[in-house]
Amino acid sequence: MTAAKLPAQCETKDDVRAEIDRIDQALLALFAERHRYVTRMAEIKTDPHEAFDPVRIESVINKVRGRSLDLDLDEDQAELIWRTLIDWNINYEKGIIAARRRAR
Repeated sequence: MTAAKLPAQCETKDDVRAEIDRIDQALLALFAERHRYVTRMAEIKTDPHEAFDPVRIESVINKVRGRSLDLDLDEDQAELIWRTLIDWNINYEKGIIAARRRAR
């Protein structure tokens, strides 16, 4: 992986695209790591309804919104991304838990 350039150091569209590609690769690695923990959570939970925890969801969203503001990132955009991720994770967990229960 190449060394990162600061945004102000990018002089061409190709420079900017290379940095976005580098960041996308890092994000994918982080999403893959997060997914492994979601999978483990699904292995620990025993009821598909446990996958949906509104109190936990709102806690996560509040943290994301606060951290977004600290990073000068639009908090609504960050919330949308996290809610999408959380919704996908809930469905994924429910599927794993339900399949395991059917296999008994």
